[in-house]
Amino acid sequence: MRFRHPDGSVVHLAYCTNVHPAETLDGVLAQLRDHCEPVRRRLGRDRLGIGLWLARDAAHALVTDPAALRGLRTELDRRGLEVVTLNGFPYQGFGAEQVKYRVYRPDWADPERLEHTTSLARLLAGLLPDDVTDGSISTLPLAWRTAYDDARADKARVALATLAERLDALHELTGRSIRAGLEPEPGCVVETTRDALAPLAAIGHRRIGICVDTCHLATSFEDPHTALDALAEARVPVVKCQLSAALHAEQPRLPEVRRALAAFAEPRFLHQTRTVTAAGPPGPAGSPELHGTDDLDDALTGDTLPDTAPWRAHFHVPLHAAPAAPLTSTLPVLEAALNRLVGGPHPVTRHLEVETYTWHALPPELRPRARTQLTDGIAAELTLARDLLTGLGLKELP
Repeated sequence: MRFRHPDGSVVHLAYCTNVHPAETLDGVLAQLRDHCEPVRRRLGRDRLGIGLWLARDAAHALVTDPAALRGLRTELDRRGLEVVTLNGFPYQGFGAEQVKYRVYRPDWADPERLEHTTSLARLLAGLLPDDVTDGSISTLPLAWRTAYDDARADKARVALATLAERLDALHELTGRSIRAGLEPEPGCVVETTRDALAPLAAIGHRRIGICVDTCHLATSFEDPHTALDALAEARVPVVKCQLSAALHAEQPRLPEVRRALAAFAEPRFLHQTRTVTAAGPPGPAGSPELHGTDDLDDALTGDTLPDTAPWRAHFHVPLHAAPAAPLTSTLPVLEAALNRLVGGPHPVTRHLEVETYTWHALPPELRPRARTQLTDGIAAELTLARDLLTGLGLKELP
C-alpha cells in the first residue's frame, strides 16, 4: 500500500510474511498464492506491499539462479504484490515448533550473517518495483547478549562495515539504494535504540541504520519521543519501522492478571518480559531501572521480576485486537512513534511494515482456525494502520 505524504513523497506500508514462514522458494511462491493475494483481495486493493522473509535456502535458490529471481518478480506482479523491504532477522527455522534462542543465530560475528544479508540486498535490488529505487532490510541487533565479548564485537563491526561497502557497490551497479537497519530487541546486545547509537557511530555509514520495532520499543519501556529525538541528534537513519504492539499488564501482582498472562506463555517463541522501577543507590534517586526475564514463563514462575509496577511482554499481539481485560496492548506507543515518524513536515522513514508473526502462537481460543480467518485478521491490521496514516494527513494511493 502506498501513501502520499503532505511533502509529496511516497510512504510504503506492507505486512511481513514471516507470519506464514516457508523455508524454500516453492514455499514462498505458495505464500503469495495462498495468503498474500487473498489479503490484497480482501482489502479491495489492486496492489499490496509485502515485507518478504526469505529463509536461507530460499534466498540461496534465488541468488544462484537469475531465472528463478525473474520468475519470483513475475509472480509478484501477476498477483498484484510489491516488495520494497525484506525481513532479514530470522535466518532459518522460523516455522519450527520451538524457535526461542535459535532466531539469534548466526549473529553478526558469524560470516554467514554477512553473506546472507548481502544475498538479500542483491535480491531486493532485483525485486523492487520499476518506479522505486530505495529498499530496506531489517536485521539482527548484532547478537544475543550472552557470549558476546570484545572479539566478537570487533568481528560484527567489521562485518557491518563490509556490508556497507557492498551496498555502495550494489548502488553503483544497479542504481538501487538498499539500506540495512539493526532492529533493537530485548535481551540482545542492542536491546534499545540507545544501545544502537555507539555501534552505529563506530560504523558511521548512511546505509547502515536502525529498524524501529514498536513492540520492542514498548517492551523496553522506551519513550518514542525520547528515542527518536536521540536517533535524530546522532544522525542515525531510521531505515524502516515495524508496526507492532506488545502485551501490557498494569498490575502483574494480581492473581487474575497472572492467569491472563499465563495464557500467552507458549513454547515456540521467546517472550522477553520487562518492568521499570525506581533505581536505588548508587544511581540518582527516582531514575528508572529496567528489569527483565528472558521469557514470560520465567517472569511468572520465578521471583526475580518485581511485580509492583506494570509488566510488558514481547508478544506481538494483533494491532486491531487488544487482549481482553485485565491485559491491554501497547498500541498507544505505536501511535506515538508513527506520529513522530511520518506525522511531521517530512517522513523520518518511508518504509512501514506490520509485523504480527504470532497469530498461531496466540492462546488457542484466539488463534485463526481457518486460512480465511488469518486473511481477515491481517487485512484488519493493515486497515488499522491505514487509518492511522490517513489520520496523520497522508493520502492513500491506488
